[in-house]
Amino acid sequence: MDSLSGSRYLAAAAVPRAAKTSPGVVMHLDVCGLGNALVDALVVMDEREVIHRHALKRGTMHLVSHDRWEEVYGEVKGGSVELHPGGSCANAVSTVALLGGNASFCGLVGEDELGQVYGKKLEEVLGRTHLVSRSAVQTGKCLSLVSSGDAERTMLTDLGGTTELLPADLPVEAIESASWLHITGYLFTGGTVGDAAMEAMDRALHAGTRISLDVGDTFVIDHFRDAIATVIRRYADAVFLNEDEASRLIGGGDAALALHEVGKWSETVVVKLGKRGSLIRHQGDVYPVEARPVPAVDTTGAGDAYAGGFLYGLTRGWPIQACGRLASAVAAMTVGQVGGVIRDREKLQELLPRLAPETAAVAATL
Repeated sequence: MDSLSGSRYLAAAAVPRAAKTSPGVVMHLDVCGLGNALVDALVVMDEREVIHRHALKRGTMHLVSHDRWEEVYGEVKGGSVELHPGGSCANAVSTVALLGGNASFCGLVGEDELGQVYGKKLEEVLGRTHLVSRSAVQTGKCLSLVSSGDAERTMLTDLGGTTELLPADLPVEAIESASWLHITGYLFTGGTVGDAAMEAMDRALHAGTRISLDVGDTFVIDHFRDAIATVIRRYADAVFLNEDEASRLIGGGDAALALHEVGKWSETVVVKLGKRGSLIRHQGDVYPVEARPVPAVDTTGAGDAYAGGFLYGLTRGWPIQACGRLASAVAAMTVGQVGGVIRDREKLQELLPRLAPETAAVAATL
């Protein structure tokens, strides 16, 4: 299956990146995110029986209808459920903002209670958003069943109206004035939001805004592999994948091979290896980054946190290895809590003095 086949995606010619120009009076953003706005419902439990009863695949994301989502949610909501503004891209840009960066997010929500909660809570983190709301759509939602045994999460996602975002809804000035546009592979799984993403990347390319892509899930590769490969080749300056996604993207092989192959398509490629850390290929050179060991509570959003930390480092001009070390540290903090975003700004920003490049340089001379 390939949602981009026969559309403008595969017909579009590669466009040379323009030199960055002054944004004028437009507020400059370090990162402008474009993604699916999903309310995260998180519940820590022994999830095995629920997974078996509903024939779910443990540790993966399942796209489901509103009715199916409500069916499963109805079985688990008696537990301790936490609600947060989420979606992979929103989690990443929230991390950028909480580290001290200037970030915003564009997505589509409904004019319903969940949409109002989403907008209010996200604005508290970012300071501003570029959310679009419509009365005719339902706000999307993601239920994460977090294992109380090993912190693995199994997700059920009802995209609601998030896929109906239109190119006309884009905050063009924000995209063109940003240092980075961050998107996720979920945008290319169907709906007009894929057209909006393509328009956003075209605008970014012409304006000199750099583009990062987090593939998001093996589901995306399994069903939309050709589309994702095309997007990486034509647009992405930085790509984030986990080990399984990387292997499936190139049709098989280990992380090192995937890093080499995808590195032919994009300047910077990150392959996350879980407890074994991550590998970064940047301009042909490979940098290993160690994971930070931490007792796992919830792996939800660890990859998003990694991307957010990495992007924060890039926007500050940090060397690639320093970006990786910050990303790894933020991801570890996320795994040690319930929820995909570290919401304690002070705790998060305490990482910066210890991991900043100038600190490492001084330590190396001692």
